[in-house]
Amino acid sequence: MNIPEGIKEWIDTASYESLLYKWRFATAGSPFFTGETGDYYAEVMEEKRSKDPEEAVRASKRIGWDK
Repeated sequence: MNIPEGIKEWIDTASYESLLYKWRFATAGSPFFTGETGDYYAEVMEEKRSKDPEEAVRASKRIGWDK
C-alpha cells in the first residue's frame, strides 16, 4: 500500500466516531478520501463499525450533520 505513514497511523488509531466525523465534514479533495488511502479509510471504518453497530449508531447521532 502506498499510504502516507502519518495518515495510516491516524486511521488505524482513530475511534469510529473520529473517523465518521472526518468522513462527514472533511473538505472536498481531502487526501484521506482519495486513491488507496480512501479505500483503506473506508475499509477500516467498516471494520470498526461492524465491531459495535449499536455504538456506531450512537456515534452518528452524537455527531449529527451540522458542523
